Amino acid sequence: MSTSHQGSQADYRDATVRSVSGISPLASGLALFAGTVMIIAGVFQAVAGLVALFQNELYVVGVNYVFSFDVTAWGWIHLLVGALVAVAGAAVLVGHLWGRVIGIGLASLSMLANFLFVPYYPIWSLLIIALDVSVIWALCSYDREAARR
Repeated sequence: MSTSHQGSQADYRDATVRSVSGISPLASGLALFAGTVMIIAGVFQAVAGLVALFQNELYVVGVNYVFSFDVTAWGWIHLLVGALVAVAGAAVLVGHLWGRVIGIGLASLSMLANFLFVPYYPIWSLLIIALDVSVIWALCSYDREAARR
C-alpha cells in the first residue's frame, strides 16, 4: 500500500512541475542551454569580427594556406554570422520553432567559418566550434512530444 502511495506522490510532483511550465524540465533545460550558448557564442564571434575589422594586424596567417581571405573579409563574415547566431539564440529562448531550425543551420555555418579561420586564431576557432557542436546537439535532441508530457 505504501508503494502505490509513493508512486502517486511522484506522479503528482511530476504533473505539478510540468503543469506550471507546460514543458518538461529536460526539454526546457536543453532549449535554455542552447539559446544561452548561441547568444554568448554569437556575441563572441561578432567581437572577433570587430577586432578583425578595426585591428586586422592582430590576425596573422602563414603564406601556404588554401583558404586565405583578406582579414577584413573575415571580419565581416564573423560579424554577420555572430549577429545572426545571437538573434537565433534569442528566438530559441523565446520558444520559436524557426529559432531552433535556423539555429541548427547557423551553428553549422559558424562551424564551417571557424574551421576555415583556424590558421588565423586557432584556439578561439576551436572553442567556437566546440560551442557550436554542443548547440547543435541540444537543438537536435529537443523533442516536442517529450516537452508536452
